[in-house]
Amino acid sequence: MSDLLSAFLRLLLLFKLVAPVTFRHHRYDDLVRTLYKVRNQCPDVTRVYSIGRSVRGRQLYVLEFSDDPGTHEPLEPEFKYVGNMHGNEVLGRELLLQLAEFLCEEFRNQNPRILRLIHDTRIHILPSMNPDGYEVAAAQGPYMSGYLVGRNNANGVDLNRNFPDLNTYFYYNEKYGGPNHHLPLPDNWKSQVEPETRAVIQWIRSFNFVLSANLHGGAVVANYPYDKSLEHRSRSSHHSSNSPTPDDKLFQKLAKVYSYAHGWMYQGWNCGDYFPDGITNGASWYSLSKGMQDFNYLHTNCFEITLELSCNKFPRQEELQREWLGNREALIQFLEQVHQGIKGMVLDENYNNLTGAVISVSGINHDVTPGEQGDYFRLLLPGTYTVTATAPGFDPQTVSVTVGPAEPTLVNFYLKKSKAQVYPMRRTPSGEQAARVKVLSRPSRKKDPGMKKPHRGPA
Repeated sequence: MSDLLSAFLRLLLLFKLVAPVTFRHHRYDDLVRTLYKVRNQCPDVTRVYSIGRSVRGRQLYVLEFSDDPGTHEPLEPEFKYVGNMHGNEVLGRELLLQLAEFLCEEFRNQNPRILRLIHDTRIHILPSMNPDGYEVAAAQGPYMSGYLVGRNNANGVDLNRNFPDLNTYFYYNEKYGGPNHHLPLPDNWKSQVEPETRAVIQWIRSFNFVLSANLHGGAVVANYPYDKSLEHRSRSSHHSSNSPTPDDKLFQKLAKVYSYAHGWMYQGWNCGDYFPDGITNGASWYSLSKGMQDFNYLHTNCFEITLELSCNKFPRQEELQREWLGNREALIQFLEQVHQGIKGMVLDENYNNLTGAVISVSGINHDVTPGEQGDYFRLLLPGTYTVTATAPGFDPQTVSVTVGPAEPTLVNFYLKKSKAQVYPMRRTPSGEQAARVKVLSRPSRKKDPGMKKPHRGPA
């Protein structure tokens, strides 16, 4: 009898370990416990880390899923979800906690789709970018009388109007010439932003993110950049004007992937608004300056969209299960979109990384760069493209690439040093200038060492 009791207790413990997150709202302490609970349930494929602190000192915790947590594996793309940027828009926060539990549980259940996703992707989940604002909103609960209570951070700042404005520089460069990617930040940018914004900027500068979504509430639509229109004149302006990026068709496709996998977003009629296919260009809806999704696209390699997920910013607890079921497949399908387009290594003839390289696609005025380990990722729709890799001091290499619908095409670049490079000499006291030419010998070729592991593509 004692053996039966012991077996029963072991089964009960196992059940308690794999029980899903309950459908309820999670205050800060409860959120932290949930993240570490998932970490303890799936220790081999998860890691919890902090990117900084809020105004009130709360940690901005991220939960990572990877088959090698804490390590970037070459040719494995980095993906992120960010929730609760506006503290009173809480559904994204709860959905991301549910997603974390779901990924862990399905990994333990050996779900092939989830196994492949975790094996081939490094996934970062930030459930709450604004934990201080959430606590203010949660103190009032779903029946709060103030529509904006808790929206801003503890300093009263809207975090989605707090990023450096790079759109203005891009619109100028587009007209008069200049960089179309990785636009520089102002020298004093750190003093111009809030602690939460600064933490996120440093985060996205530290990881070579490829794809991202920012989860909001107050509408039901997938919103893609640009958020700021060319005609935008002031922070309070709500002027509507379609402002497409050079990757507009790709962004529309990404937004539709989420919308059509969602339970009802694709229908268009939600919350008294109508958006065809459940998607919209941000500036076409209303112009927004200093937003996060535009910043991602203009300053990093990351393509980000904004997901408005509920008419009610603070849904009642009994609505959470329906919202999870309506968003679960969409969250997974959007994540899988990180595996499309082309990817590869940019190396010199001795197989050294060329992190200063640039990858350009003919006809699309937006370039990307490799990460620290020399691997690059360029999201593209299916089709045939002319792609060029360039690096200072090296001859460019151009190839024609056909991209399919199922998985990324592997395209490696091996750049040769230019035969002649001119180095200006120091000025003489008389002010005369001279130059010397250094002729570089061509090194012998080595065999391609190959890649660490081929990408198998999502299910």
